[in-house]
Amino acid sequence: MTKAQSVALLNLVIATYPDAQPTLNAANPFQILVAVMLSAQTTDVAVNACTPALFQAYPTPAAMAAAPLAAIEAKIDRLGLYHNKAKYLKALSQRLVETYDGQVPADRKALTCLPGVGQKTATVVLTDAFNVPGVAVDTHVSRIIKGFGLAPASATPAQIQTRLEALMPPSTWINLHRALIRLGREWLTARQPRLPNTPEWQAFAPYYQPLQKEEAK
Repeated sequence: MTKAQSVALLNLVIATYPDAQPTLNAANPFQILVAVMLSAQTTDVAVNACTPALFQAYPTPAAMAAAPLAAIEAKIDRLGLYHNKAKYLKALSQRLVETYDGQVPADRKALTCLPGVGQKTATVVLTDAFNVPGVAVDTHVSRIIKGFGLAPASATPAQIQTRLEALMPPSTWINLHRALIRLGREWLTARQPRLPNTPEWQAFAPYYQPLQKEEAK
């Protein structure tokens, strides 16, 4: 696709989901950080089932930092990779207490220096907790952007984020990544991708080439 077509596609995504909202239940920056970390290789539904009890037991970084590791694990043991996630939660909570007076920093570099926090998690925390523009790239976003050829199949999440943020104005970035996630969950799924049955969407159908299975993993 040309640059103009790429921009038209992304604007169509936003128009399809003009008020897309976060799907993880969280009430403050610390809860957002914890929920996003827990969502790695796990559904948001599963995370939302665990976090009420977790947040009730450990509502602050200080409480989480002081908790026995086994106690944190017991709150999240229905989630994938829960042993590692519990270690990261305790370690990042300790770092927040020791370095940031128990507050989640609104700074990308500081966030990515926290244990277990990568670029995608940092971007989601910045957008959802602090309304800082950014395009977070998860598996849904990556699959869609590569499928439409807006980025090569070998592109990293960071490269995809740079590409999307270069194509679109900052005012659209937060809604764009949320809308792309909705599109990936409801239409362009990994197993049975399809486009909404409207003339606007069907005009882009010839451009979408699903990734091969080995690429989609």
